[in-house]
Amino acid sequence: MITDKRIDGGKGFDWGKTSGDYAKYRDIYPPEFYQKIVDAGLCTKGQQVLDVGTGTGVLPRFLYPYGAKFTGMDISENQIATAVKLAEEADMDIRFLSGPAEQMDFPEGSFDVVTACQCYFYFDHSRMAPALNRVLKPSGRFVILYMAWLPLEDPIAGASEELVLAYNPSWTGKGETRHLITVPEAYLDYFTVESNEIYDLQIPFTRESWDGRIRACRGIGASLSSEEVEAFTEEHRRLLETAAPEEFTIRHYAGMAVLKKKG
Repeated sequence: MITDKRIDGGKGFDWGKTSGDYAKYRDIYPPEFYQKIVDAGLCTKGQQVLDVGTGTGVLPRFLYPYGAKFTGMDISENQIATAVKLAEEADMDIRFLSGPAEQMDFPEGSFDVVTACQCYFYFDHSRMAPALNRVLKPSGRFVILYMAWLPLEDPIAGASEELVLAYNPSWTGKGETRHLITVPEAYLDYFTVESNEIYDLQIPFTRESWDGRIRACRGIGASLSSEEVEAFTEEHRRLLETAAPEEFTIRHYAGMAVLKKKG
């Protein structure tokens, strides 16, 4: 269980509680999302890559065909167990480890690239920045990735978000709008910002997959009791029967910031 006063008013959450839904419903990044990474010369053949906050290993698995050697790390043992299972089923040679990213103990200069997808805001940046600087090779890159739905522009996303807040009013993931990824000051002692961009995406869903995606968010599956999650799911499915066609898209935006190690 993670408790952070900066997030959800200090309400605890555990991504391991939602590993099943996470694995099934959160592998939704479109080809364009991955192509942006590869086009920047990142996570490709010959590179050693560490994915921190890897969850169920989404990023390493989907970038695996481009030839990089991946290590995935996550604080949740349940998430890592699911990541190992999915990689083995796909016959992918990916190393997965469980533990806090701030406490990584890899040898100095182990990686060409470190990625953090949907997770950088959970870190203790004062500890994370020097840890990354140590494990990255000279001129190594730290890549921060993010994607979120836009509830103020997409009526289905907005209706679902209102229901999340009805069940979990302290959830601070609400009301997302487009903005460049904010790079915490702690990293600027060790890195220069090489690029920072955002772009829009339309992500396809069915009622079933969107219900699963919402259930797998921090505000529901990672935070509420099983009884509360079940009640939310029943109400959300009724909502979608009137608010959404069987197949639809949800407007998202994505961001990618590339930080280059100084020196």
